[in-house]
Amino acid sequence: MVFQGPCYNKTWSLSINGKVYGQSGMIARNASISSGPDQQASSPDHRPLSSAAPLSFTVEACCTQTRARAGSIQTPHGVIRTPVFMPVGTQASVKSLTPRELREIGAQIILSNTYHLYLRPGPEVIARFGGLHGFSRWTGPILTDSGGFQVFSLGHLRRLNDDGVTFKSHLDGSEHILTPEKVITVEEQFGADIILPLDECVPYPYTYEGARLAMERTHRWARRALAAKTRSDQALFGIVQGWVDPDLRRESARFIGNMPFAGFAIGGLSVGEPKAMMWEMLDITVPELPEDKPRHLLGVGSPEDLFEGVARGIDMFDCVLPTRVARNGGLFTLDGRVNIASARFREEHGPVDPSCDCPTCAEFSAGYLHHLARSGELLYYRLASLHNLRFMFRLIDRIRQSIFDGTFSELRSSFLTRYVPASEAVRAEQRQRWLAARKRGSHHHPG
Repeated sequence: MVFQGPCYNKTWSLSINGKVYGQSGMIARNASISSGPDQQASSPDHRPLSSAAPLSFTVEACCTQTRARAGSIQTPHGVIRTPVFMPVGTQASVKSLTPRELREIGAQIILSNTYHLYLRPGPEVIARFGGLHGFSRWTGPILTDSGGFQVFSLGHLRRLNDDGVTFKSHLDGSEHILTPEKVITVEEQFGADIILPLDECVPYPYTYEGARLAMERTHRWARRALAAKTRSDQALFGIVQGWVDPDLRRESARFIGNMPFAGFAIGGLSVGEPKAMMWEMLDITVPELPEDKPRHLLGVGSPEDLFEGVARGIDMFDCVLPTRVARNGGLFTLDGRVNIASARFREEHGPVDPSCDCPTCAEFSAGYLHHLARSGELLYYRLASLHNLRFMFRLIDRIRQSIFDGTFSELRSSFLTRYVPASEAVRAEQRQRWLAARKRGSHHHPG
């Protein structure tokens, strides 16, 4: 394992399979960090994706005024240029879009949900197709989450202890048990490039005592996940928890950050707390994590969030928001989100965003989109999702380029001055509607 990048003078050590590797000294530009031995998996059901190490991370440029950085992550299924936004394909599908369409609009990596795919069609079925890549025909990198957030959202349908979580399927009421070891086994059958361990995510508001217990359980489960991992061609990220308490966040980041994970995900945020509180927790968390590994902010990804997260040192984002709001009439523009169902678009002959190069804006008028949305036509869902995701991909590409150009702070200022985000009240109302739908028994992920 070797790390080199332009920004840091770092001493590190990493334990892999009982061996300790280490290096210290000045770090040079444009080399990499690899997080795993060059080994092949032996199980026939765990066909290796590549003989190379599962992940290498290179920091290529840094902002001198913020923690923003640009780099690249090498995976068995290709390079991810960071910072990156990944669309959510809950059921191994980004709703209404094909893998070819996703590639054409700029997607680099997609996230799929372990909870939903574990229940249907099941890990054994997916493994027989050659994993998620063979099953979905998406040929780029894939990240699978642990399903922990979905399980813990089930409320009365689940029981929790130190061994794991017992829950009833929202599909048929059947009972299942997920442990840290079983989650790793399932994710190894799925075959994603990057996998996440089982963790316990608590809601907001909550209690300090409950949050501490959940954090400590997450730490114990992290150790068990590392011990359970057998595939050498997958990169396991650790998850930082700690609710919205500064001391817990700092403690969790230090604990997880000192474990031999290939990268780090920051969880338990964007669960109802004010955004200012979320940014405060990032300001506390990120400095405690290793500089030489990628950082993923889980479940966060509105346009303004990209700037605030990148400025604090985040490399990876995922969120259902762009596609979810698209299906409900919300389309992104440089001035903010617009409601295409609004009467003002009824006779608009131009595109919804004249500056956008997506297939939707290139071919269709805002008036036509207005008609499709008001009529509930299925074509609207596809066209709206194409637009919002292309907006996000172009935006994150501009952010990345500005870090190389040394103009990130200026771009951040100019974008946030012009872009009008959804208000806290609107966000809270949308969240309450979503939670109400879940309580009625749907439990379907909104992505």
